[in-house]
Amino acid sequence: MEILGQFDEHVKAIEKATGVKLVLRDGEFVFMGNPRQVKEGQEVLTRLMGSYRVEGQITPQEVNRVIRAVKSGEAAEDGTGRDVLLTTPRGKQVRPKTAGQRRYVDAMRRFDITFAIGPAGTGKTYLAVVMAVVFLRQKKISRIILTRPAVEAGEKLGFLPGGLEEKVDPYLRPLYDSLYDVLGLESTERYLERRVIEIAPLAFMRGRTLEDAFIILDEAQNTTPEQMKMFLTRLGFDSKAVITGDVTQVDLPRGQESGLISAHRILNGIDGISFQYLTGADTIRHPLVMEIIGAYETAEGKADKG
Repeated sequence: MEILGQFDEHVKAIEKATGVKLVLRDGEFVFMGNPRQVKEGQEVLTRLMGSYRVEGQITPQEVNRVIRAVKSGEAAEDGTGRDVLLTTPRGKQVRPKTAGQRRYVDAMRRFDITFAIGPAGTGKTYLAVVMAVVFLRQKKISRIILTRPAVEAGEKLGFLPGGLEEKVDPYLRPLYDSLYDVLGLESTERYLERRVIEIAPLAFMRGRTLEDAFIILDEAQNTTPEQMKMFLTRLGFDSKAVITGDVTQVDLPRGQESGLISAHRILNGIDGISFQYLTGADTIRHPLVMEIIGAYETAEGKADKG
């Protein structure tokens, strides 16, 4: 029943993606179609059965992930990337789900500075938060610092009431959401009170040297080159920095170069710095998000050629 999905939703997704006709007869799956369709359908089903043995469940997101992997020719996993990074308070086991995510997690383990560049829903920020918590629990670092530039996303919000904390809170809320999911509300609040975890606007990083810390700069496409340089030069001994962003969603004023784009141009090739690129194939959100990303990528590609 997990493989079939509620109301056969998983079967319908497999049939739509591969063109195969999938029927359950006397406890066996029967595939009908041309050789390519049958091969792809069998491969998807085989991988889903393997996922079920590991995860204990099959979600629509997992079905779509496996379909994308098979359609793109991605090799089947050998088990090395299926290690559980941590288990959330709600019992969810967090693992890298795609080849791109596995490379990203490996880079965070190996490099002092990791850039993760890719579209929405690919796990850039979430996996960075997960790895920060893993490093904290392993006592490899003593604190976690999460920061974002306070830039409005394409709309003017006007005057925001309240003190400084209330003014910047809307920009930082996605970081809190990730922490609450990974650690739970009580643990997150306790770490924040003890200053083991700090969440602050990027401007608050100026003049500091951050040692023995795991530092995450989110929405880095909205930094200026000067801000990016300031952030990167805050790195102290025994620290790691992860910089995440989507270069297709820059909210800076027109004509202002993104610090993330300039950093890629200036720093690419330096030992100790890793650039990881996630794509629509790494999207773990609602299946429609993947289609939306693909449609925009196609439209933008046509615009560039035009």
